[in-house]
Amino acid sequence: MLSFLAFIGVSIIVIITPGPDTATTIRSALLAGRTGGIWTAAGIAVGQTIWALATSVGLAALVVASAPLFIAIKYLGAAYLIYLGISALREALWPGEQGSGISVESHSHSRVSPSMAFRQGLISDLGNPKMAVFFTSLLPQFAPIGGSTFATLLALGIVFAGMTFLWLAVYAAAIHKMRYALQRPTVRRLVEGMTGMVLIALGLRIATEQR
Repeated sequence: MLSFLAFIGVSIIVIITPGPDTATTIRSALLAGRTGGIWTAAGIAVGQTIWALATSVGLAALVVASAPLFIAIKYLGAAYLIYLGISALREALWPGEQGSGISVESHSHSRVSPSMAFRQGLISDLGNPKMAVFFTSLLPQFAPIGGSTFATLLALGIVFAGMTFLWLAVYAAAIHKMRYALQRPTVRRLVEGMTGMVLIALGLRIATEQR
């Protein structure tokens, strides 16, 4: 029990620390409201569950040990974050379609379906090989000696993913609560631009930092 509580405490600290998952969720919530943010959070949670499963069967350790594979995933994930950041900056600088008569809000919402929001969260998380490093270093510390390692690691990973989903869903709800202020074109473009720069910065950090 004490070990599990310690795991919860460590997980909370990690989850509430802003990172690519938080930025991706905020962007989806800006473009598609609470629904978009929640679907992105769901995609991230599924991605984390996949990493947990990979950790349980030893595949994540292979990713960490294989430099070419690790680097390939790292660069693909970084490129995807930079792509999302550039898209956000483009939306901030040139919102909507010129002369189309479509409002900024309705145009933005039409561009992010639930399936797209889910896919963005999933790809963002699976494209971050640091999750493999994190899970392979964290989860085994809380697996009981002599117990079922596979079941324990997978269960801990699912708990972590569930906590992540709940936290990011709170972000999505908070953005939804501020929707009236964010509907102002100037405010919306400013927040969209800042989110884009954060995503690009995170992508560059992932691409350049060492293991």
